[in-house]
Amino acid sequence: MEDEKFMKRCIALAKKGYGYTYPNPLVGCVIVHKGKIISEGWHKKAGESHAEKEAIEKIKDKSILKKVTLYVNLEPCNHFGKTPPCSDLIVKMKIPRIVIGTLDFNHKVYNKGVSKLKENGCEVITGVLEKECVKLNCRFFTFHKKKRPYITLKWAESKDGFTAPKDPSQKYWLSHALSKQLVHKWRTQEQAIMIGVNTAITDNPKLSSRDWYGKDHTAIVIDPKNRLSKESFLYRNKKKNNLLVVKSKKINLKNVELKTEDLISFLYEKNIQSVIIEGGSKTLSFFIKNNLWDEAKIFKTTVKLGNGVVSPKLEQKEKTIISVGTDKLHTYINF
Repeated sequence: MEDEKFMKRCIALAKKGYGYTYPNPLVGCVIVHKGKIISEGWHKKAGESHAEKEAIEKIKDKSILKKVTLYVNLEPCNHFGKTPPCSDLIVKMKIPRIVIGTLDFNHKVYNKGVSKLKENGCEVITGVLEKECVKLNCRFFTFHKKKRPYITLKWAESKDGFTAPKDPSQKYWLSHALSKQLVHKWRTQEQAIMIGVNTAITDNPKLSSRDWYGKDHTAIVIDPKNRLSKESFLYRNKKKNNLLVVKSKKINLKNVELKTEDLISFLYEKNIQSVIIEGGSKTLSFFIKNNLWDEAKIFKTTVKLGNGVVSPKLEQKEKTIISVGTDKLHTYINF
């Protein structure tokens, strides 16, 4: 179908904003006249033009807008934020037909943009490639529907099922160089990275995205007893990493009930829409035990350790397995 073809282009455009649009969603827009795309746009950064406005403004002869179809993967907004409502602009330009991938589950927008367009005589079609459009903005929708971030678990494990040597002083890189680069790409797409204080002390990680291009993220360390050294890489790069240290004494991995409520509230209050949990094993296991995760990415390597820190366990069956260098990347979905 032609509508699906143009919606696929909206999705492709929207993906260009990965990692840059928080707290806003990923949105792409195309404007079609007589079966041909005459303009397109995507939301590049929070506070800047929305996709619909960008696509409309690129058209010099605005009179043609009375004869076009506007495609957008997410319902046009109908409220004032840092930019005016897109639904008002669409109505003002007298665009007669609007095709939308999915409604916006944010309570400020849900069905209000569609209603505004219909009330002003626009033909509105919704649900085109809806499944794909919802998946595209799974982070944004999870935050607004579940009142928590979209949570991705990530770790690498040896062939015999360990994440690290038993002796913390032994430094051992398990995964392939290509896997490391892929992780850095993922980091640019998520809003935050979280680790436990033991991992922060033992590994002294930078948690950077130096092997990929993209936006810096927020680094979060669970450190209820204030153990993280001010000389650590994370503290020394505090400004660059936008470091958040969780210091509440209530947040204790040994006390699951308190930890669940307090930690999720902390992330939600900080407006963190997505977080990738990178360790250690105790922190990862906590999220698994409490079923607080949406996606898991596990690198299974060819290295054998003999003994060490036992890797976390998932009961779900992996959805996909792909090769990354000499590693096998197992992806699990929990939504």
